[in-house]
Amino acid sequence: MTVILVRHGRSTANTSGTLAGRSAGIDLDDLGREQAEGLVGRLADLDIAAIVRSPLLRCERTVAPLAEKFGLVPLVDDALVEVDYGQWTGRPIKDLLGEPLWKVVQQHPSAAVFPEGEGIAQVQARAVAAVRAHDARLAAEHERDVLWIACSHGDVIKSVLADALGTHLDAFQRIVAEPASVSVVRYTPTRPFVLKMNDTGSDLSGLRGHGGKPAGVAASEAVPGGEVGTGGRADNGS
Repeated sequence: MTVILVRHGRSTANTSGTLAGRSAGIDLDDLGREQAEGLVGRLADLDIAAIVRSPLLRCERTVAPLAEKFGLVPLVDDALVEVDYGQWTGRPIKDLLGEPLWKVVQQHPSAAVFPEGEGIAQVQARAVAAVRAHDARLAAEHERDVLWIACSHGDVIKSVLADALGTHLDAFQRIVAEPASVSVVRYTPTRPFVLKMNDTGSDLSGLRGHGGKPAGVAASEAVPGGEVGTGGRADNGS
């Protein structure tokens, strides 16, 4: 099963430098709307089985063109919602730089808990569990591997990628997930494979080789050269 992790397009909070969190009514700005439309062209050649999104408006706007293109009704999953930043919600980021917790968030995020909010470790646990649950649901529904989209937020996506990479959460700030970026993880019965990270513009038709196998078939173990059993040619460096 292969999930395409899409971060929402650039929002009005991104441009104003505020920590939007779960604030209501944060929409895409003009560039963000262009980015959302651009995702259609990048993913148009793929067979997308489902779209799942965070309940926040900026994710709703981002997947709307994709939903129209593929004729799908996005499923809203609260487990993919933005981090609950608690008392930090809505504050200018420049004002947060001097907070003692800021260094913890940057250097030891697994221990960071936002005042009256949630911890980053909690975010990772709920998000990874949600992705794996949708994987299992779609495998049962389709009885084969499929491609599906999960639209969420930067820190949420970074936490999922850290888990897929086998990287400690304390290193997740080394991962970048820009607005409208695409990251791709293939989950197998034994381990995940990270196929793309923070892709912000390429044609993703190369993912057409993924999916189609009977669900649960472990034809994706790595072999020398990096091929992960998707039916393509192994690249042995020649």
